[in-house]
Amino acid sequence: MHCYIFSSSFCVQVYVLQKDEGGRHTPFFTNYRPTLYVDTAAVEVKLVLPNGVEMVMPGDNIEVQMELSKPTLCEEAQTFVLREGGRTIGSGVIIQIIV
Repeated sequence: MHCYIFSSSFCVQVYVLQKDEGGRHTPFFTNYRPTLYVDTAAVEVKLVLPNGVEMVMPGDNIEVQMELSKPTLCEEAQTFVLREGGRTIGSGVIIQIIV
């Protein structure tokens, strides 16, 4: 059974594509703002890195907090992609919804 919730914040596990996978060739830092694509929704998000993590490199697999620009219907274990400038730069799964 699915349990969808409107939320504007959640913890996610994200894999950042490497340049040779079509992703970024530079790191990103806290407050990075890609576009989240989950089901049919496309929402600008802000990624907040864990304490002590200064940057995320292409190829990294990391848990971050995601703050959405508007509440979106989602569920735990749901997959998503992150895009920037018309290209996919990462993908992941929602670990925990923060209500």
